[in-house]
Amino acid sequence: MEEKEKMNQEEAASQEEAALTLPSLEPGQIVEATVTAIQDESILVDIGYKADAVVPRGELNLGLVQKPEDFFKVGMRLPVEILSLDGENGPVVSYRRAVERAAWERLQEAYDRKEIIEAPVVEHVKGGLVLDVGLRGFMPASQVEMGYVNDLSTYVGHPLRARIIELDPSKNRVILSHKVVLEEERQRLKEKTWAELEEGEIRRGVVKGLTDFGAFIDLGGVDGLLHVSEMAWGRVNHPSDVLNVGDEIDVYILHLDREKGRISLSRKQVLKDPWETAEEKYAVGSIHYGKVVRLAPFGAFVQLEPGLEGLVHISQLADWHVHDPADVVREGQEVRVKVLRVSLPDRRISLSIKEAERPVSFGPRAESSPSRPDDLTLGNRFGSLLEEMRERLAHGKDGEDEDEEEGR
Repeated sequence: MEEKEKMNQEEAASQEEAALTLPSLEPGQIVEATVTAIQDESILVDIGYKADAVVPRGELNLGLVQKPEDFFKVGMRLPVEILSLDGENGPVVSYRRAVERAAWERLQEAYDRKEIIEAPVVEHVKGGLVLDVGLRGFMPASQVEMGYVNDLSTYVGHPLRARIIELDPSKNRVILSHKVVLEEERQRLKEKTWAELEEGEIRRGVVKGLTDFGAFIDLGGVDGLLHVSEMAWGRVNHPSDVLNVGDEIDVYILHLDREKGRISLSRKQVLKDPWETAEEKYAVGSIHYGKVVRLAPFGAFVQLEPGLEGLVHISQLADWHVHDPADVVREGQEVRVKVLRVSLPDRRISLSIKEAERPVSFGPRAESSPSRPDDLTLGNRFGSLLEEMRERLAHGKDGEDEDEEEGR
């Protein structure tokens, strides 16, 4: 009897000693636990208490189709929040609440510091996207990109960098913006580009948009205007004739107005000027094929190559007297012409259709062996001077009409 009483006293002392060594735990406290068992709808964890604590399914932070064994393993350490210490089956704790609390703390810190966070898009809902930031964060459709997005579902499963623009734990509200991140990055790029740009340099850019008067070129966060007159050495009727949105092109910086934020660009300045080799390629007396690009009262302009046009004066259209160039040629027609004169300083070439149609009675064909000025007969020399005088007399003092038309 005495021995049994002694054993009871020792057991009570042991329990009292164990109680004194147990950690001081209370509801709402976050502790680190170790998974000891995995059940169908819950897990058991060791929180250093006299009995293992249970984590019900609703507190496991699982998806609808996930099972506890899909995520948790015996021996895994994880944070939990104590819900109750005297439940029917022992302590009850929550992994979900511990994770959310930690997430709110991290989000609050990121919000206060205006940090950029990265999180995966888990769902497309009406009006925007849901991101996993440790809890559900919402990104309105207007905050996804700098422009309108037609199909938000393409973002699901992909991470997005975002800034927290609204945080309210009491309403369980986290509002995110990817657009703000893009705007800030574009502004930094814009400032960097402006600091680097210099007049007279050549830059690589992307065609951002086309208008009737030109194209806007993105030089790196900064847009410059490429006027239609600077797109090519030849005449361009519309920017879409030579450029497409998205094209990468080299442009020459003509002028910078940092105060007004304007940039004037040129594409033709980085292209080879066809007039540099015009005198060699289109020697006087040589015969070529060209396309009629426009008509004027005094003649027709023929394109020999892009950026290089010559004038066929009305007197050189045919062997008979022509009242209207349209009676002989039409725009878009391919014609055979003979070079009468080349003036590089004036960027002019005088051509003749009627001379090209006349048979040549000496030497090889002009196309294969163009005649040089030194090879011309006196008749050809004086004939050319006579034609020049005729053009000027027919169209006013010093050929002003022709000057104006050719100079465009």
